[in-house]
Amino acid sequence: MSTLTWFALVSLAVWVWLLLGQGFFWRTDQRLPPTSRDIEPRTVTEPEHRSPPRTEPWPRVAVVVPARDEAEVLPLSLPSLLAQDYPGVAEVILVDDGSTDGTGKLAAELAARHGGLPLTVVSPGEPEPGWTGKLWALRHGMALARTRGPGFLLLTDADIAHEPDSLRLLVSAATANELDMVSQMARLRVVSFWERLVVPAFVYFFAQLYPFRWINRARPLATAAAGGCVLLRTETAVAADVPEVIRQAVIDDVSLARAVRRSGGRIWLGLAERVDSVRPYPGLGELWRMVARSAYAQLRHNPLLLAGTVAGLVLVYLVPPVALVAGVSGGDGVAAWAGGAAWAVMAGTYVPMLRYYRQPLWLAPLLPFTAFLYLLMTVDSAVRHYRGVGAAWKGRTYARPEAAPDR
Repeated sequence: MSTLTWFALVSLAVWVWLLLGQGFFWRTDQRLPPTSRDIEPRTVTEPEHRSPPRTEPWPRVAVVVPARDEAEVLPLSLPSLLAQDYPGVAEVILVDDGSTDGTGKLAAELAARHGGLPLTVVSPGEPEPGWTGKLWALRHGMALARTRGPGFLLLTDADIAHEPDSLRLLVSAATANELDMVSQMARLRVVSFWERLVVPAFVYFFAQLYPFRWINRARPLATAAAGGCVLLRTETAVAADVPEVIRQAVIDDVSLARAVRRSGGRIWLGLAERVDSVRPYPGLGELWRMVARSAYAQLRHNPLLLAGTVAGLVLVYLVPPVALVAGVSGGDGVAAWAGGAAWAVMAGTYVPMLRYYRQPLWLAPLLPFTAFLYLLMTVDSAVRHYRGVGAAWKGRTYARPEAAPDR
C-alpha cells in the first residue's frame, strides 16, 4: 500500500474512535439539566417532628458584566438583563473597564429608559500588573457584589443577550442539581458567509476538545466552561479564590472551571437555548483575530504542542479529502475508499452542530477547509506570540499570558 493509503486508513481509524470514544462530542443535546423548579420555588420538607413543609426562597443574585468599549452591542444585550423575570432579588453590576466610547454612560441611559432590575455602573481603573483586563473588571465587580450578600453570581459578557427566563432557569438548574457552577455556551451570531463557515465549527472544535458529557459526569473526565454565561455560587468563588487565582489567564473560562473544580466544586457545561451572542463577526478578519488571540495560549505556548496540533489537524481533517481525490485520480481504490469514508464520518459528526445553528447541511463537507483556516489561525497565534504581540484585545496586549495556571 502507498504512504497516502496508510495515512488515509489511520485517519479513518481516528474518526471511528472520535465518533464512539470521545464522549459523543458531536451530539448537541447537553442542555440545562432537568429541574422541577422552573416555575415554582422548590419545597423543603422538615423532619416529621417539626413544622409543616416550607418554601425555600429564591437566592439573591448579582449579575456582573465586564464591559470595555461595548457601546455598539450594549443596546441589544443590557436591556435583556434588566428585563429578567426572576422571582428573587437580583441586580446588575456593569464594570466599565476603561471604555472610550461612552459605555458606562450608555448603560445608565439604557437602565433609565428600560427600567427593570437595578443597575450599578462602576469603573475599577486600569488593571494592576499581572492582571488581564476582563479579570480585573470581574474582580472589582465580584467584590462589590459580595457586599450585597448574593447566593449566586452570574458572570456574563457585554455582548450576551438573555431571554427573560434565563436567570430563573440557570438558578433552578444549579439549586435543584446541587451544582456550584452552571455554564452555557451562548449561541453565537451566524449571519454572514464567514460566520456560517467558521462559527459552528468553532463550537464543534471546542466540544471535541472538551466533550460536554465528560465535563458533566459525576466523575468528570474533562473541565471547561463558556465565559459568556457562568452562574457561580458566591461561596464557591470565595473557596476557589477567583478571580485572583486566575488573574493572568487569557482563556479565563477554562481557567475558572479548573479553579472551581480544584476547590471541590461541581460544574456543568452545555449549549444554550435562551442565551445568544449579539456580537457581529461579518468578515474573516474579525473571526481570525478572535481565534488567533488565544489559540497559542490554549497550547500553553508550547512549540511541541503546536507541532502536534498542526500534525493532528492535517491527519484528521486534511488527509481524507486529499486521499479521496488522489485515490480516484491515481487509481488507488483503498486510499479513495478510506479517505471518502473518513470524510463522510467527519461530515456526519458535524451535522448536529449545523442543525443547532440552523445552517444548511451542505456546509458539512466543507469542514476540512474550515479546519485548514483554523490551522493557519493557530500558527498565526504562535507567530504573534514570538513577535512579542501576544494576545491583543481592544487596545490591550498581553505578551506572555498564562493559559490556565495550575496553582
